[in-house]
Amino acid sequence: MPARSKGATADGPREPKGRTRLDMDLRRQQLVEIGSELFAKRPYDEVGVEEIAAAAGVSRGLLYHYFPTKRDFFIEVVRRQVTQVGELTDSDASLSPLDDLRGTLDAYIAYVDENAQSWVTVHRAGIGSDAEVRALLESSYASQVERILGRMTGGGEAPPVLELAVRGWLGFAIATMIDWLEHRQLEPEALRELLVQGLKGVVAAACDADPSITLVGLEAAD
Repeated sequence: MPARSKGATADGPREPKGRTRLDMDLRRQQLVEIGSELFAKRPYDEVGVEEIAAAAGVSRGLLYHYFPTKRDFFIEVVRRQVTQVGELTDSDASLSPLDDLRGTLDAYIAYVDENAQSWVTVHRAGIGSDAEVRALLESSYASQVERILGRMTGGGEAPPVLELAVRGWLGFAIATMIDWLEHRQLEPEALRELLVQGLKGVVAAACDADPSITLVGLEAAD
Protein backbone atom coordinates (compact mmCIF):
# COMPACT_ATOMS: atom_id res chain seq x y z
CA MET A 1 0.00 0.00 0.00
CA PRO A 2 1.48 3.42 -0.95
CA ALA A 3 2.32 5.76 1.88
CA ARG A 4 -0.22 8.45 2.61
CA SER A 5 1.02 11.96 1.86
CA LYS A 6 1.61 14.27 4.77
CA GLY A 7 -1.02 16.68 3.51
CA ALA A 8 -3.88 14.17 3.45
CA THR A 9 -6.00 12.10 5.78
CA ALA A 10 -8.07 8.99 5.21
CA ASP A 11 -11.13 11.22 4.74
CA GLY A 12 -9.58 13.62 2.23
CA PRO A 13 -7.28 16.63 2.02
CA ARG A 14 -6.08 18.19 5.23
CA GLU A 15 -5.66 21.90 5.91
CA PRO A 16 -2.04 23.06 5.94
CA LYS A 17 -0.25 22.71 9.26
CA GLY A 18 -0.81 25.62 11.58
CA ARG A 19 -4.03 26.78 9.93
CA THR A 20 -6.96 27.13 12.28
CA ARG A 21 -9.30 24.19 11.90
CA LEU A 22 -12.78 25.58 11.55
CA ASP A 23 -16.06 23.81 11.94
CA MET A 24 -17.00 22.34 8.54
CA ASP A 25 -20.18 24.41 8.18
CA LEU A 26 -18.34 27.60 9.09
CA ARG A 27 -15.55 26.85 6.63
CA ARG A 28 -18.06 26.14 3.86
CA GLN A 29 -19.84 29.40 4.67
CA GLN A 30 -16.60 31.37 4.46
CA LEU A 31 -15.70 29.78 1.13
CA VAL A 32 -19.14 30.58 -0.29
CA GLU A 33 -18.87 34.20 0.89
CA ILE A 34 -15.54 34.55 -0.90
CA GLY A 35 -16.95 32.92 -4.01
CA SER A 36 -19.92 35.28 -3.92
CA GLU A 37 -17.56 38.26 -4.01
CA LEU A 38 -15.66 36.85 -7.00
CA PHE A 39 -18.75 35.86 -9.01
CA ALA A 40 -20.41 39.21 -8.25
CA LYS A 41 -17.84 41.01 -10.37
CA ARG A 42 -16.89 38.53 -13.09
CA PRO A 43 -18.65 35.91 -15.26
CA TYR A 44 -18.81 32.28 -14.14
CA ASP A 45 -16.43 31.05 -16.85
CA GLU A 46 -13.78 33.62 -15.90
CA VAL A 47 -13.49 32.59 -12.25
CA GLY A 48 -11.25 29.55 -11.85
CA VAL A 49 -11.03 27.05 -9.01
CA GLU A 50 -7.41 28.02 -8.37
CA GLU A 51 -8.40 31.66 -7.97
CA ILE A 52 -11.17 30.78 -5.53
CA ALA A 53 -8.81 28.65 -3.46
CA ALA A 54 -6.13 31.36 -3.48
CA ALA A 55 -8.60 34.05 -2.40
CA ALA A 56 -9.76 31.80 0.43
CA GLY A 57 -6.20 30.94 1.46
CA VAL A 58 -6.76 27.19 1.06
CA SER A 59 -5.43 24.53 -1.25
CA ARG A 60 -7.30 23.48 -4.36
CA GLY A 61 -7.61 20.01 -2.86
CA LEU A 62 -9.28 21.37 0.25
CA LEU A 63 -11.77 23.34 -1.85
CA TYR A 64 -12.64 20.14 -3.69
CA HIS A 65 -13.01 18.42 -0.32
CA TYR A 66 -15.94 20.73 0.46
CA PHE A 67 -17.27 21.15 -3.10
CA PRO A 68 -16.62 18.29 -5.55
CA THR A 69 -16.94 20.55 -8.63
CA LYS A 70 -17.01 24.21 -9.53
CA ARG A 71 -20.70 23.77 -10.38
CA ASP A 72 -21.42 22.47 -6.87
CA PHE A 73 -19.62 25.48 -5.47
CA PHE A 74 -21.57 27.92 -7.62
CA ILE A 75 -24.88 26.32 -6.67
CA GLU A 76 -24.10 27.12 -3.04
CA VAL A 77 -23.33 30.70 -4.08
CA VAL A 78 -26.76 30.84 -5.74
CA ARG A 79 -28.38 29.33 -2.65
CA ARG A 80 -26.80 32.09 -0.55
CA GLN A 81 -27.99 34.72 -3.03
CA VAL A 82 -31.55 33.42 -2.92
CA THR A 83 -31.53 33.41 0.88
CA GLN A 84 -30.19 36.96 1.03
CA VAL A 85 -32.77 38.23 -1.44
CA GLY A 86 -35.52 36.62 0.61
CA GLU A 87 -34.30 38.32 3.76
CA LEU A 88 -33.84 41.71 2.09
CA THR A 89 -37.29 41.69 0.52
CA ASP A 90 -39.20 40.50 3.58
CA SER A 91 -42.50 42.32 3.86
CA ASP A 92 -43.00 45.07 6.47
CA ALA A 93 -46.59 44.86 7.69
CA SER A 94 -46.31 48.27 9.39
CA LEU A 95 -46.13 49.97 5.97
CA SER A 96 -48.83 50.46 3.39
CA PRO A 97 -48.64 47.97 0.50
CA LEU A 98 -47.21 50.63 -1.83
CA ASP A 99 -44.60 51.86 0.65
CA ASP A 100 -43.71 48.26 1.45
CA LEU A 101 -43.29 47.55 -2.26
CA ARG A 102 -41.06 50.58 -2.73
CA GLY A 103 -38.88 49.61 0.23
CA THR A 104 -38.61 46.06 -1.04
CA LEU A 105 -37.65 47.19 -4.53
CA ASP A 106 -35.07 49.64 -3.19
CA ALA A 107 -33.40 46.79 -1.28
CA TYR A 108 -33.63 44.43 -4.26
CA ILE A 109 -32.20 46.93 -6.75
CA ALA A 110 -29.32 47.79 -4.39
CA TYR A 111 -28.51 44.09 -3.96
CA VAL A 112 -28.67 43.42 -7.70
CA ASP A 113 -26.41 46.41 -8.37
CA GLU A 114 -23.83 45.21 -5.84
CA ASN A 115 -23.88 41.62 -7.14
CA ALA A 116 -24.44 42.44 -10.79
CA GLN A 117 -22.42 39.75 -12.55
CA SER A 118 -23.53 36.76 -10.49
CA TRP A 119 -27.14 37.95 -10.52
CA VAL A 120 -27.15 38.24 -14.32
CA THR A 121 -25.41 34.87 -14.64
CA VAL A 122 -28.03 32.96 -12.67
CA HIS A 123 -30.94 34.65 -14.45
CA ARG A 124 -29.61 34.09 -17.95
CA ALA A 125 -28.26 31.25 -20.08
CA GLY A 126 -25.21 29.19 -19.15
CA ILE A 127 -25.11 28.04 -15.54
CA GLY A 128 -28.46 29.77 -15.08
CA SER A 129 -30.07 26.98 -17.13
CA ASP A 130 -28.76 24.32 -14.72
CA ALA A 131 -31.69 22.32 -13.32
CA GLU A 132 -30.67 22.79 -9.68
CA VAL A 133 -30.09 26.51 -10.15
CA ARG A 134 -33.47 26.82 -11.84
CA ALA A 135 -35.13 25.00 -8.93
CA LEU A 136 -33.60 27.47 -6.46
CA LEU A 137 -34.76 30.40 -8.57
CA GLU A 138 -38.27 29.02 -8.99
CA SER A 139 -38.55 28.62 -5.23
CA SER A 140 -37.40 32.21 -4.79
CA TYR A 141 -39.88 33.48 -7.40
CA ALA A 142 -42.74 31.58 -5.76
CA SER A 143 -41.93 33.10 -2.38
CA GLN A 144 -41.82 36.62 -3.81
CA VAL A 145 -45.12 36.18 -5.66
CA GLU A 146 -46.75 34.74 -2.55
CA ARG A 147 -45.51 37.68 -0.47
CA ILE A 148 -46.87 40.27 -2.92
CA LEU A 149 -50.20 38.52 -3.27
CA GLY A 150 -50.48 38.23 0.50
CA ARG A 151 -50.22 42.01 0.87
CA MET A 152 -52.75 42.59 -1.90
CA THR A 153 -55.37 40.19 -0.58
CA GLY A 154 -54.78 40.58 3.14
CA GLY A 155 -53.71 36.97 3.35
CA GLY A 156 -56.68 35.62 1.43
CA GLU A 157 -56.60 33.33 -1.57
CA ALA A 158 -55.57 35.12 -4.76
CA PRO A 159 -57.70 34.64 -7.90
CA PRO A 160 -55.81 32.85 -10.71
CA VAL A 161 -55.80 35.91 -12.98
CA LEU A 162 -54.18 38.02 -10.25
CA GLU A 163 -51.54 35.39 -9.53
CA LEU A 164 -50.76 35.14 -13.24
CA ALA A 165 -50.46 38.92 -13.49
CA VAL A 166 -48.02 39.12 -10.58
CA ARG A 167 -45.92 36.26 -11.96
CA GLY A 168 -45.78 38.04 -15.30
CA TRP A 169 -44.73 41.27 -13.60
CA LEU A 170 -41.91 39.47 -11.77
CA GLY A 171 -40.58 38.20 -15.10
CA PHE A 172 -40.80 41.75 -16.46
CA ALA A 173 -38.97 43.10 -13.38
CA ILE A 174 -36.11 40.62 -13.76
CA ALA A 175 -35.72 41.28 -17.50
CA THR A 176 -35.85 45.03 -16.89
CA MET A 177 -33.16 44.88 -14.21
CA ILE A 178 -30.87 42.84 -16.46
CA ASP A 179 -31.23 45.49 -19.16
CA TRP A 180 -30.68 48.25 -16.58
CA LEU A 181 -27.45 46.64 -15.38
CA GLU A 182 -26.15 46.56 -18.94
CA HIS A 183 -27.18 50.08 -20.03
CA ARG A 184 -27.87 52.16 -16.89
CA GLN A 185 -30.43 54.38 -18.61
CA LEU A 186 -32.17 55.27 -15.33
CA GLU A 187 -31.27 56.21 -11.80
CA PRO A 188 -32.22 53.49 -9.26
CA GLU A 189 -35.17 55.56 -7.98
CA ALA A 190 -36.57 55.91 -11.49
CA LEU A 191 -36.15 52.18 -12.07
CA ARG A 192 -38.02 51.49 -8.85
CA GLU A 193 -40.92 53.71 -9.90
CA LEU A 194 -41.06 52.06 -13.31
CA LEU A 195 -41.44 48.68 -11.58
CA VAL A 196 -44.00 50.02 -9.10
CA GLN A 197 -46.14 51.49 -11.87
CA GLY A 198 -45.72 48.29 -13.86
CA LEU A 199 -47.12 46.23 -11.01
CA LYS A 200 -50.01 48.64 -10.55
CA GLY A 201 -50.72 48.34 -14.27
CA VAL A 202 -50.89 44.54 -14.34
CA VAL A 203 -52.99 44.53 -11.16
CA ALA A 204 -55.44 46.95 -12.80
CA ALA A 205 -55.57 44.70 -15.86
CA ALA A 206 -56.27 41.67 -13.65
CA CYS A 207 -59.12 43.53 -11.92
CA ASP A 208 -60.59 44.46 -15.29
CA ALA A 209 -60.41 40.82 -16.34
CA ASP A 210 -62.05 39.68 -13.09
CA PRO A 211 -64.22 42.43 -11.53
CA SER A 212 -64.85 40.26 -8.47
CA ILE A 213 -61.26 40.80 -7.24
CA THR A 214 -61.05 42.75 -3.99
CA LEU A 215 -57.68 44.18 -3.03
CA VAL A 216 -56.20 45.62 0.14
CA GLY A 217 -53.62 47.78 -1.63
CA LEU A 218 -51.98 48.79 -4.89
CA GLU A 219 -55.30 49.47 -6.59
CA ALA A 220 -55.44 53.11 -5.60
CA ALA A 221 -53.62 55.86 -7.44
CA ASP A 222 -50.52 57.11 -5.59
